[in-house]
Amino acid sequence: MNPLDVLRRLLRALLTWTAALLILFEEWGWEPLARLVGKLARLPVFAWLERRIAALPPYAALVVFFVPALALLPIKVLALYWISLGYRWLGIGTIVVAKIVGTALVARLFQLTQASLMKLAWFAALYRRWATWKAAIVANVRASPAWQAATRAITRAKLQVKQIWRQWTVR
Repeated sequence: MNPLDVLRRLLRALLTWTAALLILFEEWGWEPLARLVGKLARLPVFAWLERRIAALPPYAALVVFFVPALALLPIKVLALYWISLGYRWLGIGTIVVAKIVGTALVARLFQLTQASLMKLAWFAALYRRWATWKAAIVANVRASPAWQAATRAITRAKLQVKQIWRQWTVR
């Protein structure tokens, strides 16, 4: 086999697994983080703001939907700068926090703007393609031996924690 073909396959596998991990993180965090941000809507100011966002026309909703990604970009660049200066953990921590905050905001904004965004035919078509692609990647990862082994290990660990908890609470 050609060395360039081997390199392409390795890069493709690396990129696919990286994308899969990011997708799985968002899959895991999307709903809970959206609910968490949604709890802010109990406050009158945020409830008013959410009503206004949900009522936006399609292209205005599109702009609002992409604001968190654009707003967090300078923070992520700053984190990379810190890493380049040797502040590795500060940079990594900043990227992780930005990812969590960004996912929470985007998830909530998507809930608020989805109906309006789906009125854009091109957006609806892209969203369907994205959802199909994401479902295929998630299915492949969950079918992998590594995922299966990790799932079994996590299940065993949860059972052990429950048993230890029961022992402590029975006393």
